[in-house]
Amino acid sequence: MANAPSLDTSLKPLNGEARPLREWLMTFHLTSIVIDPYTNESAWILKTAERIMHQFAGAATRVNFVVTASEADTKKFLGPLADRFLTFADPDRVLVKQLGLTELPAFVFIQSDGTVPQSAEGWSPASWRKVSDYIADTVKWSRPLIPAAGDPGTFKGSPALV
Repeated sequence: MANAPSLDTSLKPLNGEARPLREWLMTFHLTSIVIDPYTNESAWILKTAERIMHQFAGAATRVNFVVTASEADTKKFLGPLADRFLTFADPDRVLVKQLGLTELPAFVFIQSDGTVPQSAEGWSPASWRKVSDYIADTVKWSRPLIPAAGDPGTFKGSPALV
């Protein structure tokens, strides 16, 4: 389980100004998919991540990518997904460290009070489904199908801190 990060942590979206985490959580929870663009493991999960984020896009949660890269590398890796979804660049892995993540990709739900009641690291359909079910119950929304046709097989993530 991931740790609750500091509410003072600054998060800068690709198309906007940096704000502390507490401001991102004022109205909505955060449903974050944390990826490392320099690894195959994070590339393997992009289509699945996009499907999950589309499912929750209208719910009372801010779906987003947290990418452990510069803004330029984040845009290059995500391509058009960087324009479709709220995306934070975390090149120094500040949020990753605060969350205590050990493997990427990761699926993290940060509630509006700053707590992290559910998270999953690496790719396991069962663990990601548990996170998505929790989110769906919390925000009273329909659940994405996990796994779905085309999703990768289960795999261990790459090291979150290098």
